Amino acid sequence: MDKIVINTADAPAPIGPYNQAILAGGTLHISGQICIDPRSGELRKQDIQEETHQVMKNLKAILTAAGMNFGNVVKTTIFITDMNRFSDINEVYGKYFDGDFPARETVQVSALPKFVNVEISMIAVK
Repeated sequence: MDKIVINTADAPAPIGPYNQAILAGGTLHISGQICIDPRSGELRKQDIQEETHQVMKNLKAILTAAGMNFGNVVKTTIFITDMNRFSDINEVYGKYFDGDFPARETVQVSALPKFVNVEISMIAVK
């Protein structure tokens, strides 16, 4: 099986020993994305909505680099630090799909990289 590394300047550079995504056998595995603005390198977290929008923009950039879009997404995992913010995150997240929602789980965690509030990973299929 061939593995193709997907990295784009339109999403934040990895902050550790990993790639933004790996395409293997027509399946794209996108690493968890946080609210880093790829142009400035700054966190975009004025509020949970802005933070979630930036995460989704980063994911969109990676999908685009792989020749895909949100319609190709079959699974997402959302990590949040406060389940009380679930509805705000869910509202923003839902706007990126045209009613063709993937499978998903949402997990509350004690902390995330750079102490952000939300991280989302995806699996997409061509």
